[in-house]
Amino acid sequence: MTWQILLSGVFLLAMIVPGRGEEAPRPVIYQLMVRTFGNTNETRKPGGTLAENGCGKFADINAKALASLKEMGFTHLWLTGVLEQASGTSYPGRPADDPDILKGVAGSPYAIKDYFDVCPDYAADPAKRIDEFKALVARCHDHGFKVLIDFVPNHVARSYQSDVRPEHSFGEGDKTGEFFDRDNHFFYLRPGDPGGGPPLKLPTADLPGCDGLFPPEKEIGKVTGSNGITWAPSIHDWYETVKLNYGHDFTTGRDTSHLPGPDAAPAGVPKTWRTMDGVLGYWQGLGVDGFRCDMAHMVPMEFWRWAVKRCRDRDKSVFFCAEAYDNDPAKLTDEHVLEALLDAGFDAVYDDPSYDVLEGLYDDGKWANDLDPLTFTGRRFHRSLRYAENHDEVRIANPKVWGGVGMKVGRPVTAVLFALGRGPLMLYHGQEVGEPAIGNQGFAGDNSRTTIFDYWCMPEFAKWVNGGKYDGARLSDDQKQLRDWYARLIHATSGPAFTHGEFYGLNHANKENPAFGRVGDETASGHWLYAFLRRDPKTRAASLVVANFHGSETIKGARVRIPDDARMFLERSNLETWVFRDKLATDWKGVAGGADLGTKGLALPDMPPCSALLLEIGE
Repeated sequence: MTWQILLSGVFLLAMIVPGRGEEAPRPVIYQLMVRTFGNTNETRKPGGTLAENGCGKFADINAKALASLKEMGFTHLWLTGVLEQASGTSYPGRPADDPDILKGVAGSPYAIKDYFDVCPDYAADPAKRIDEFKALVARCHDHGFKVLIDFVPNHVARSYQSDVRPEHSFGEGDKTGEFFDRDNHFFYLRPGDPGGGPPLKLPTADLPGCDGLFPPEKEIGKVTGSNGITWAPSIHDWYETVKLNYGHDFTTGRDTSHLPGPDAAPAGVPKTWRTMDGVLGYWQGLGVDGFRCDMAHMVPMEFWRWAVKRCRDRDKSVFFCAEAYDNDPAKLTDEHVLEALLDAGFDAVYDDPSYDVLEGLYDDGKWANDLDPLTFTGRRFHRSLRYAENHDEVRIANPKVWGGVGMKVGRPVTAVLFALGRGPLMLYHGQEVGEPAIGNQGFAGDNSRTTIFDYWCMPEFAKWVNGGKYDGARLSDDQKQLRDWYARLIHATSGPAFTHGEFYGLNHANKENPAFGRVGDETASGHWLYAFLRRDPKTRAASLVVANFHGSETIKGARVRIPDDARMFLERSNLETWVFRDKLATDWKGVAGGADLGTKGLALPDMPPCSALLLEIGE
């Protein structure tokens, strides 16, 4: 049973995974892209080939690397981009793909060429790439990690062709003369659709080695992965991919209630469902423990109910996390899509709204107070995957974004995100050492992100890799301190107040408090300071979290009021003396009288720019 109580900023919610009847553990996920994780070739030629720029290998994720990540406190590894993708690199029996359907020489890891294979770039012996992947999974398991990979359900590469499971190749047996047929894998363009009719005209004609054409779609064109019904997709479309069909014509609206239920037999579901069930089962059979599901909101909820149930029948502990955005018009539900995905069986959903607020503090004039409405979002509050970086988002250390504050901005941002709720936490490789993604890296240019389309070596992360020693010997002192700080944060938020506890926001009680971190001529509080309580009702463990988001101001003399109902929430209403000890980055200890907390408030130590306190509350 899921229950909740909302009372003056307190949010209580029991996190029970649908269909499993028990509380799920809290995953702490390290996202790494195999292509860049172990690559120490520092040539970094924009648009360079594998031979020029090098490429990380499965074998680079060795015992030393895994031991270091385990010591930091991670429980899950998301091996990003391991599935075979369309690529400009050729191998025996596998020619390079047409450059017109590629983004970058290496290719997009989200343009899957064979769902049943892994990228040969990552193998020391490409002919034994599956064996090398299985050995990596075994190493991860030996070090106590759960292994996650991408599941990309909405689209595939235009060149998709499975040589591992040819009977499951998409498009085989499709009625190519129909825009939509329930049992087609793809949606097919009609002569009168926008874009001037056949042939397919790609936005690549002016790129080196390209002519803007893809011969297999000279006469029979397919709808682009981003729902583009056009013979001439733009550079802003996912033009390198084609959309998959789950038995629902997306042009007719969001009502997918005509699709089969979760207990339907395989013979009674659309063909794409059966193919994808085969994909998921295949990887489960190779030891994969869970899936990060790309753009999950663009796929019918009925498919997710059916597919997740079948995966849990094979392994009840399999983990499903959805990348999804409720504000995307392409979502296939009229409900809040994050809630709908949880209903469909997902363990967790992306928390893009909180990320947007915190980024907006620096780039869009938002206030820390703007987080408050997001703490009243129902059960998804404690089922949200929280992150400050991932492969789609900018690097927080990049000087062009996040106010140009630099890598230190990760401290308050990640401290708040990791301490807010009971959902999974995620850190993207390079964040822990302030990887800034500066300059042109290839296909996407200089866009403040580490490229996912090119062969590349991350300059700051390579200092931690240090030629395969994974000892960080080349890092600066500031970088070493940052990485240690992230480890302390992960361990500090591993206690019951954070993994099982409830949330009580304090900014609403401090908006009129002039001592709550006002800067300059501000007449209200809560611009740069954010404070909240976490408490586990079973163990009574409790903490106060306070973050200073300001990039240059030390906040001095701040006081945080803890009102009567907050002290009731903590079950400490009658406590005369309260003791607060920082468990994150300082040895600070504060003492306050219970009678003063609601009026004078707790006096905080000076809080430097971009800092946070995780104060354990004792007696």
